[in-house]
Amino acid sequence: MLAAFRVRSFRFQWPADLLTSWAFEMETLILGWYVLVETDSVVSLALIGSLHFLGTLIAPMFGVAGDRMGRRAVICMMRATYATLAVAMMIFGLTDTLTPNHVFAIAFLAGLVRPSDISMRNALIGDTMPPGGLTNAMGLSRTTQDSARVLGSLAGAGLLSTLGIGPSYIAIAALYAVSFAFTFGVSRHRPGADNGPDGTPPPLPASPWRNLLDGLIYCWQTPKVLALMWLAFLVNLSGYPITHGLLGYVARDIYHLDENGFGRLVACFAVGALSGSLMMAWLGTPRRPERFTLLNIFLWFGLIIVFGFITDETIGSAVLLLIGIAQGISMISLAVSLLTTVAPHFRGCIMGVRMLVVYGLPVGLMASGSIIEAFGFAATLTIYGLIGISMSMLVGIYYRTSLWNK
Repeated sequence: MLAAFRVRSFRFQWPADLLTSWAFEMETLILGWYVLVETDSVVSLALIGSLHFLGTLIAPMFGVAGDRMGRRAVICMMRATYATLAVAMMIFGLTDTLTPNHVFAIAFLAGLVRPSDISMRNALIGDTMPPGGLTNAMGLSRTTQDSARVLGSLAGAGLLSTLGIGPSYIAIAALYAVSFAFTFGVSRHRPGADNGPDGTPPPLPASPWRNLLDGLIYCWQTPKVLALMWLAFLVNLSGYPITHGLLGYVARDIYHLDENGFGRLVACFAVGALSGSLMMAWLGTPRRPERFTLLNIFLWFGLIIVFGFITDETIGSAVLLLIGIAQGISMISLAVSLLTTVAPHFRGCIMGVRMLVVYGLPVGLMASGSIIEAFGFAATLTIYGLIGISMSMLVGIYYRTSLWNK
């Protein structure tokens, strides 16, 4: 684990990612609670959560840009965008002109860029870390998201309840600005410059579109990569909506809590995810990461079904903690499997395609809002959990040579 910090690029990337993740989580909680209170609609809550992931449709092109231009240039551009939009929200909040329409518009713009941030982080780690330290570095990198989810949710709830949305965004804009400054210290390495077997660098395709097409063909023709993409799509469709969009509804309408209670629920899930990340960072790569991923995904969906029938905050928080552990372990194992399978000059593109399957999250969120209003919360989580278990089992059976068999 300590070996990761000996890589100079990672020593700058880690705090930059931490600050960005902290700001992300503060924004997610603040905007979700604001929209829920102002509109009193679970569908609007699901919509604001969905907009944060709209950019999954163009994430592969960000990956291609990183392959061609270098990761640092693309990440700097993305984080400058976050800071600019946060300043706009700060101005609306401080001048008392903020409306839900402003929130939807800014969430739409941020959502075009935000989903690609994680894929660019992972691809940068794959570029700069030796294979033996990859799992440790991925685990440490994941702690930036999980620890920020703990701190960001609690800090966001505290700032919103005491100071209001305008002053809260002063802190968010400052976090993005400092993260942007740290990003200048990460590696400028361009993976397209890696030498091939004959010692010469592979030529870049004539156009980014050709680069994208080659990456999609590579993904389609590599069974292990394709199987992992299907699993990633399923957890985004049926797993993530519960913890990345609907916890505000759970806090207010199931457990009858305020925004600080909402922050506690988010923090419980995040503590679990952080625990899973630390376990992976400490223990390193499992012997069969693909099998390990699949087993933890089954556990994740099973716990989601249990969570749907709980009406007590204490018990629900404990189950959220376990969901977070299963989610953290399975997603790190999945990312490590992808990074160790994919050729370096396709890494950015394939990780961008990996984010493309995150589009299952906004689809699952929007569907969940309507299903909850029609059938109730418990029925919705039961449906989502059963879909996740059955479809993951089919993926495991169909791709058993790549995921299960030695």
